[in-house]
Amino acid sequence: MSDAAPLIRVDQVSITHRDAVRPTPAWVSFTVERGEALLILGPSGCGKSTLALALNGLIPKDVWATVDGTIELAGDDLSSLSMAEASARVAMVFQDPDAQIVTSTVFDEVVFGAENLCVPAAEVEARVERALRSVGLWNRHADSPDVLSGGGRQRLAIAAAIAQGSPLVVLDEPTANLDPRGAREVYDVLGALVAAGEIGVVLVEHNLDEALRVATRVLVLDQSGRPVLSGTPREVFLDAAPLLSELGVWQPVAALAGGHLRDAGLAVGTPLTIAELRAGVLGLGVAAGSPEPLAPRATEGSARAAAVVEPATSEPATSEPTASEATAPEPITTKAPAQELASDLQAPASLSLEPHLVVRELKVVRAGRILLDRVSLTINRGAFVAVVGPNGAGKTTLLQSLAGIETPPRGTVRVDDRDLARLRARELRDRIGYVFQNPEHQFLASTVRDELSLELRTQGFDVAAIDARVAASLERFGLDEVAELHPFLLSGGQKRRLSVATALVSGAPCLVLDEPTFGQDRARAAELVAVLAELHATGTTIIMATHDLQLAADVADQLVVVDEARIAASGPTAEVIASGVLEAVGLDRPPLAQAFRDVPGLREVIRMRDLPGVTS
Repeated sequence: MSDAAPLIRVDQVSITHRDAVRPTPAWVSFTVERGEALLILGPSGCGKSTLALALNGLIPKDVWATVDGTIELAGDDLSSLSMAEASARVAMVFQDPDAQIVTSTVFDEVVFGAENLCVPAAEVEARVERALRSVGLWNRHADSPDVLSGGGRQRLAIAAAIAQGSPLVVLDEPTANLDPRGAREVYDVLGALVAAGEIGVVLVEHNLDEALRVATRVLVLDQSGRPVLSGTPREVFLDAAPLLSELGVWQPVAALAGGHLRDAGLAVGTPLTIAELRAGVLGLGVAAGSPEPLAPRATEGSARAAAVVEPATSEPATSEPTASEATAPEPITTKAPAQELASDLQAPASLSLEPHLVVRELKVVRAGRILLDRVSLTINRGAFVAVVGPNGAGKTTLLQSLAGIETPPRGTVRVDDRDLARLRARELRDRIGYVFQNPEHQFLASTVRDELSLELRTQGFDVAAIDARVAASLERFGLDEVAELHPFLLSGGQKRRLSVATALVSGAPCLVLDEPTFGQDRARAAELVAVLAELHATGTTIIMATHDLQLAADVADQLVVVDEARIAASGPTAEVIASGVLEAVGLDRPPLAQAFRDVPGLREVIRMRDLPGVTS
């Protein structure tokens, strides 16, 4: 080991999986020192996760593949190190947290890695408490990981990596399952460690608005996994924006919005963060109150929405509000419960006021823990509903109850005015399609093609119809080239597209999706949203849980906020956002709503397509 050597040096590395015709990624080179954070971007399937797994030797030692080129850790060739030696130098946080959780309590999970690296016992406990407090799980340290939400398990995996004490931390989509505040807390921790020079970070991430607070350099791969861009965040996202759009990778919301505003002739500068975007629009003379204020681009109003949820019989607990600017309205406080806000929200005009799903006094208890508490909700036919809330609030349990995955008590959920609990499995599948948060939880067949055809065969479609529908789905979701692969061999993004395709293939009139854009690059996420918008336009009811509040603002006509097992609010998306209920439950407004809050002429803008300068 050399003190002068970087933490990691990757030199012309190419990785070829078994039976692959070409390496992915290919010819990748970079170094990372203490105090640096390298953000790796690229389209789905370009090899980002594969590269991450190779950085501590999991590929090829545990996952078979051919690795060409050189990877050095502190000057030592990785191929000469044992897995124990490599793990002491590189901590991993996987894309799927369930793939690395091995113990029966939260505390033991964080202890496990440090003990296996022979950290002194007295130091282990201090590390564990510090790591769990940093991700907001210290009060759950005695719980089983199984009772944590998906986001909670993600935070647990991050805490375990931090406690391990390795100088290099590799994270693959570390905040994909976290709510916005949880993501910020994770990057607060990582940012402090990087800024102090304690660690170096290699990061694969789609949540750029938070990641850019930590990233010092960016490496962009193309579809074939070859490096095409490298530089500082500002150089990559502002100077090379057209190439990034062509590649279909994510870009910061502020950079995209700033580009649209510049196209409209507004001198907002070149913002990279939401704070910079807000400063840019506040600095515009016209936005400060000139005779011709800015105006958002006119768009068609919400087509369908559901009725406002009835107030709960008791007040749910709320979180302390975040501090806001002196010019902003007084934020919601704990003296104004979120539920009180819901009663003030008015349902907008709708093409259909016919209830599709009706929930009344739904209560779900599992292992003595209340997951949903007297929830009532109405979703009208043809609505596009986004369900948001903090980690562990009950979003997934609500969605699974609506789809019959979690069988609700009789009489609490009605679909098409029939008691969902009394429907046979076939009747449920005909009415509601469901997409799991973890795609692998719904895969049953040995090839992608068979996975798509399975439900159609079950429902008795003829062979010609099955072949036609499967072929259309493969093409629509970009899965043609992997049709004969096992679903478990797909990339994270490809697994997500397959999970959505299987739910859509039979044409159910209601589609329920849990984090559908998780693991998707920008191009694939846009394609998926376009498919959902097309279904919505033809009358399909869409219900989607998401941590992406900008996505929720962009697509949903109804916003449902879940907090502490209760419905905190439900109503038209813009009104729920403006009400302050998101802040009251510990979330934030969507990025654009944050940037334009109280900016004359732009304060009503919450969606990207409503910005001046947006042409499509």
